[in-house]
Amino acid sequence: MMGGRIVVAMSGGVDSSATAALLQEAGWDVVGVTMQLYDHGKAVGRANSCCAGKDIHDARRVADVLGIPHYVVDYESTFREDVIERFADSYVAGETPIPCVLCNQTVKFRDLFAVARDLGAEALATGHYVLREDGEAGPRLLRGADHSRDQSYFLFTTTRQQLDFLRFPLGGMSSKDETRAIAKRFGLPVAVKPDSQDICFVPDRDYAGLVERLRPGAIEPGDIVDIDGRVLGQHQGVIHYTVGQRKGLRLGGGPPLYVVRLDAPGRRVIVGPKEALGRSRITLTGINWLGEDGVSGPQAVAVKIRSTREPVAAMLTLMPGDKAAVAFTQPEEGVAPGQACVFYDGERVLGGGWITGETEANVP
Repeated sequence: MMGGRIVVAMSGGVDSSATAALLQEAGWDVVGVTMQLYDHGKAVGRANSCCAGKDIHDARRVADVLGIPHYVVDYESTFREDVIERFADSYVAGETPIPCVLCNQTVKFRDLFAVARDLGAEALATGHYVLREDGEAGPRLLRGADHSRDQSYFLFTTTRQQLDFLRFPLGGMSSKDETRAIAKRFGLPVAVKPDSQDICFVPDRDYAGLVERLRPGAIEPGDIVDIDGRVLGQHQGVIHYTVGQRKGLRLGGGPPLYVVRLDAPGRRVIVGPKEALGRSRITLTGINWLGEDGVSGPQAVAVKIRSTREPVAAMLTLMPGDKAAVAFTQPEEGVAPGQACVFYDGERVLGGGWITGETEANVP
């Protein structure tokens, strides 16, 4: 139904700003809400940071142009607990975390939902490039029309109940240029604002520096070893490495070597040839299922293990305890614990889970 109240999560960027403008044009009573996720005074002047003070100011400017109410809500403490602290713990454990998924799962699609309902809204809208369609069994989540900007990977934790309340007006856009054209048509001051490229709370990309500040003493040097256990060199902390990494190993000459696995308890970085990166089977935890109920036994799906990759063929087996096993048709490289594996049936998102350390290599 058009014409009711809708809350738009406004980050100060062009996507959420265009979302607010489109919904207002469609007849909705739009209310903008911006989340202050950490001390934005420290981020003033930092470009490419969606949580910076400048972005809060930009969101307010857009709201003024549109003539809509705009609120700033302080989620600094919950964001630190649910996203930043878990980000640090994940790195110390030798994982490769995805804080944007955690942010969507907690602050945005949990806490912001409560704000929207308190404001009497019938729905919450975001500027994500995904599609939502109504089905016989309830709403479905689909990939965005522009696959190069599709953000469904980051929304795999969205529940069916949340989908009932969510709207994604930009999911059908053919390109980012189309979104910018909308912002320009409405005279929005962020029409040419660059996209944010960094994790909002690490705008300088110094992940190790952040983890060292949050977990003093947790980062210790250790050995770089090959897949047979031979010591090849030393490192200054496993958090400086990720699975699939080739550059920065500083091991001298010889055939190219890649990070195959991180052994955080043993303070070891295991490296090997490119073929050692392949994984034929992975185990997932924390499954969120958006497919049909009552599914049992292996089923053919397509999966993504990195946000920038296209889905690949696999067999999915759901297991008790919110777990699942995925067997790839062809071995996948760069499988990293802490990342997500998202399931698709064509354009539809079936759900996803978190990759654990239990993987099966395609080589001994």
